[in-house]
Parts: sequence; C-alpha cells; structure tokens
Amino acid sequence: MAVRRKAFAAGITVCLAAVLTLTGCGGTDTEADEPVWVEPNPTFPAGSTMERLHTSGKIKIGVKFDQPGVGFKKPGSDRPEGFDIEVAQIIAGKLGIEPEKIQWVEALPKNRERFLQNGTVDLVVATYSITPERRKIVGLAGPYYVTGQQLLVRKGDTSISGPKDLKGKRVCSAAGSTSIKNVEEKYQAQPVPYGTYTECVEQLLDEKVDAVTTDGALLLGYAAEKPNELEVVGEPFSEERYGVGYRKGDQQMCEFLNKTLDRSYRDGTWVDALSKTLWKTSGAVPYPDVDPCP
Repeated sequence: MAVRRKAFAAGITVCLAAVLTLTGCGGTDTEADEPVWVEPNPTFPAGSTMERLHTSGKIKIGVKFDQPGVGFKKPGSDRPEGFDIEVAQIIAGKLGIEPEKIQWVEALPKNRERFLQNGTVDLVVATYSITPERRKIVGLAGPYYVTGQQLLVRKGDTSISGPKDLKGKRVCSAAGSTSIKNVEEKYQAQPVPYGTYTECVEQLLDEKVDAVTTDGALLLGYAAEKPNELEVVGEPFSEERYGVGYRKGDQQMCEFLNKTLDRSYRDGTWVDALSKTLWKTSGAVPYPDVDPCP
C-alpha cells in the first residue's frame, strides 16, 4: 500500500500539494452542517447494489455514535457528526442520495460484520480497520484514513509512557477491537473490554482501569474534551487503516467505493471533511492510496 503523504496523529499539520490549490492549508470556510454535494443523475450497472440504492433514494450506514471528532451523536440530536459521517455523506452523495435520506445506525466492533452480512446496514463507515481476518468475512474498500494505536491515561500518571509499560496494567478498549488484542498479545496487558470507548474513558476517569487504547485520532478527541484530566502518551505503535465495509463479494461496490474515495482526494471534499472534523483534534493529514479490489 503506497501512501502519498502520511503523518500519524502527533500534532503535526501537513498540507497536501494535490489539493492546496482547491482548499488551502488549515481548512475552509465551509460550515460543518453544510450538505455534501449530491450527484444529480448518476448511472450505475443494471442490477448493481448502487443502482438499487440510488433508485430507493435512501441508504443505511453503520457509524459510531460515541467518538468525538469521528462519529459522535450529541444528546437530542437527529444525526451524528464527525469525519466518518462526512465520508459517509460523500459516498451517499455519489449515489445521488441526500444527507437527510441516510439512516444512521450505531455500529459497534462486536456487530459490524453481522450488520453487513444480514443487511442491517448497506455500508459501515466506523473507524473500521482493514485486516486480513476481516476481509475473509466482509469487503473493506479504501483505506480512507491511516492512523496508529496509542494510549490515553489520566493526566500526570507517569507510570505509563508507552506500550512497554503495559505489562500487568488494566487496559480498556472496545470488545472485539484489534487494539485490545494487540496490547494483550504483544505487551501482556490485562485486557478490560467494554462495549464502547466512551465507557472505557469513564472507567479510566473512575480509576478502574489504567489506560484506554485505540487509534490515536480517537483518543486525542477524548483528551481534547477533558484536557485537565486526560492525555495521550507515547508514539503510535501500530498502523490502523480505516476502510468502508460492504458485503463481501460485491466487486462492483468495491470499485465504486474506491473510485469515490480516490475522487474525493483529488476534488478537495476529503480534505474539507478533515478540516471540519479531525483536524481539530489530531492536526495530522494522512493521504492514502486505496487498495486494489480483490
């Protein structure tokens, strides 16, 4: 997998030469709630999933509801917000589907594969790391973002400065995630799985666990919400590549998703989505090439 420009979430702002003439560095004046441009008259192969979705005028997309900056649904809000939400709207727009016709479904690490297999959702855009194991079960197009696993601790806790300090420590992450498996197998941490990362953060604040681990972009979002209580420590110790989940074997959907993502890199909509969401927390701009469809 080639990466044109890649900077892990470490507070470094990187401008992308390929889109500077369209957006500039540091964002645009576009408001976060401005609808993504919708393709007026798209055409798709007869009988394809894209044709079915376009004809119906609606789509069900699995996303996170509890991750600030990525996929977060505020109490009382009708829709979530964040980078994944923006990416999902870009995809829906290329199908000719308006943002208000998207049904947002909360997708957790433990149910993403099942939701795709049984048709609960049409797509998953939920910090869904691409792995060989997952690709045996579902399709994953992309990646559309590259980050790395890091650690969130209580501010001032000097006992953990990186993964080398995790042996015997209580480390929380989402059940079924690659992150919790990684710290248990590689660093002998004591895994504490919960349904959501927000629950893990609550456990950390209550001093019931010693650290929370997942992708750095997500952890920086939580730290930004409570800067006097939480901090991210250490350098990234894995590479996480977010993909768009679809039903395994749908070759046409894979090609459509990859084309849509690649176009968004070139037309400025991808970097605009970052400038409205993740740039505010991570300050890093990874610009990946998509993997070939299987």
